[in-house]
Amino acid sequence: MEALEGIGINPPLFLIYLVNFIVLFALLSVVLYKPVLKMLDERQAKIKESMEQAEKIKQETARSEEEIKAHLEKARTEGQAVIAQATQIGERLKEEAKDSARQETESLIAKARTEIQRERDKTIEELRAEFADIAILAAEKVIKETVDKKKHRKLIDETLKESTTFKKT
Repeated sequence: MEALEGIGINPPLFLIYLVNFIVLFALLSVVLYKPVLKMLDERQAKIKESMEQAEKIKQETARSEEEIKAHLEKARTEGQAVIAQATQIGERLKEEAKDSARQETESLIAKARTEIQRERDKTIEELRAEFADIAILAAEKVIKETVDKKKHRKLIDETLKESTTFKKT
C-alpha cells in the first residue's frame, strides 16, 4: 500500500471512491440505465412501426397511382370511342341530309318539268286556236263570204296535227 501512497493515492480514500462508484453505478443502472434503454427500445419500436406504415402508405400510393392511370387510360379510350361515334353519326347525318336534299331537288325538278310541259301544251293549244281563227278570217277575206267555221277549224287542226307529227319524227 505504500507504493500507492508513493504515487499520491490514498488507499482508504480510494476504497471509498470505489465503493461510491459501484453504488452510483448500480443506482444509475437501476434508476437511469434501464429506463433509458426501455425508452430507446420503445422509440426504436415506434420508428420501426412508422417506417412500416410509411412503406405501406408508399405501396398504397403506388397502387392508387396505377389505378388512377388505368382509369385515365380507360376514360381516354372511352372518350376517343365517343368522339369516333359522334363523327360517324355526323357523317351519316350529313349523308342523309345530302340524300334528302338530292331527292327534294329531283322532286322539284320533276314537278317543274311537268309544269313546263303542261304550260307548253297549253300554249301550243292556244296558239293553234288563234292560228285557226286567223286562218279562217284570212280565208273569209279571200273568199269574201262566210265560211263554215267549225268545218274549217277541224281541217286546220288536222293539218296542224299532221305537221306536228312530221316535225317530231
